[in-house]
Amino acid sequence: MLGKLSGFDDTIVAVATAPGLGAIAVIRLSGSKAFDITNALFKGKNLLLQPSHTIHFGSIVSEGTVIDEVVVSLYKGPRSYTGEDVIEISCHGSPYIQQQIIDATTKAGARLAKPGEFTQRAFLNGKLDLTQAESVADLIASNSAASHQTAMQQMRGGFSKELHHLRDQLITFSALIELELDFSQEDVEFADRTRLYELISSSTTTIRHLIDSFRMGNVIKNGVNTAIVGKPNAGKSTLLNTLLNENRAIVSDIAGTTRDTIEEVLNIEGILFRLIDTAGIRESNDTIESIGVQKTLEKIKEAGVVVYLFDANEMTLEELRQQVASFEADNINFLLVGNKTDIAGEAAIRAKFSEIPGILFISAKNHDHVNDLKAALVEKVMSGDINTEDTIVTNARHHSALQEVLKSLFDVKGGMDNGLPGDLLALDIRRALHFLGEITGEVTNEDRLDYIFSKFCIGK
Repeated sequence: MLGKLSGFDDTIVAVATAPGLGAIAVIRLSGSKAFDITNALFKGKNLLLQPSHTIHFGSIVSEGTVIDEVVVSLYKGPRSYTGEDVIEISCHGSPYIQQQIIDATTKAGARLAKPGEFTQRAFLNGKLDLTQAESVADLIASNSAASHQTAMQQMRGGFSKELHHLRDQLITFSALIELELDFSQEDVEFADRTRLYELISSSTTTIRHLIDSFRMGNVIKNGVNTAIVGKPNAGKSTLLNTLLNENRAIVSDIAGTTRDTIEEVLNIEGILFRLIDTAGIRESNDTIESIGVQKTLEKIKEAGVVVYLFDANEMTLEELRQQVASFEADNINFLLVGNKTDIAGEAAIRAKFSEIPGILFISAKNHDHVNDLKAALVEKVMSGDINTEDTIVTNARHHSALQEVLKSLFDVKGGMDNGLPGDLLALDIRRALHFLGEITGEVTNEDRLDYIFSKFCIGK
């Protein structure tokens, strides 16, 4: 591990709970003087004499004034989150009380923590590697079952174990290849090239799988922009209201009612779909409606999934063929949905469009087959060979580094295929090790750590 960087030998304090009013708030201190500072303010037991992992009731008193009755939790290093002495003060949730306690601790020798500094100290003290530390921020920000599950798996070290295992094997081979250089005159091979081929092959498969999982990880972490598009009066606003189970969008028989985009979030099976109800696509002399149509075209290009909704009674087969061809030419990820099957009857509608595969037929007004549409949306964004219980990459920094690892592995294999000497093979292996180390934190620097942890909330 890196050891202490500059500025991490003092005691820090911050509110660890969300800002605002609440029943209780937690104020956290970490550092060598955490116990001394808190004990000087705490009226009750002598905290310096109490065992670790215990809680104690008393009062916080500053300059003769009782600020609040509190419960103090003690965690002596290294058996704490940060690996240092940690104290958590549970007080009443008044922002005034919180600030008074913070002020009292800073007067006694603590300083205000920077964003993510508690987790940064946990990383520096070897309690977490960098991927686990970053997953803490993802866990706090998780807003669906899938994002929570993925963050929990990474925080428990699922991703790290795979990378550490690969790194250990590559280090062994790198050492053996470099050892050969010391015996170059004897023309001996310490590194079994056959086993190295096998390692590169299995490692390439693992890294490819992780890289491919990033698309899913991005969906889980950030949700999917889903544009509902189509001609005026296709039922786009009705569909949005049906999916949300509320009257979010204005619905009328007047074409062009929706003139601007309306955005809402829908959670389907743990995946967040950011639904965008757009203006109907048509030529118009109305300036405002034309702006809305232009925005619709922009949303189509930005969307992860486009739900093309059409009136199955009015749309012709040739018009739909042309629309499909347009989407395919622009490489749009689309889903065809025929609406208003309640008018002509589903059987007749299906027969009309039987030449075009993959169409979902619904009645948004009557809620017919809307659950089938939800299932199709999930299927559209979920890779068939990726399970949410697998290790899934959600971090763009990790994804970029893994691509460099994969490139280095290809170079190692290419070097062996062409009979390159060991010193050149060792260079490519070391490059792969470098980028693996960047992910887990074995290779990093103070500026990079400051940037990563600055994205955390204060108090974590």
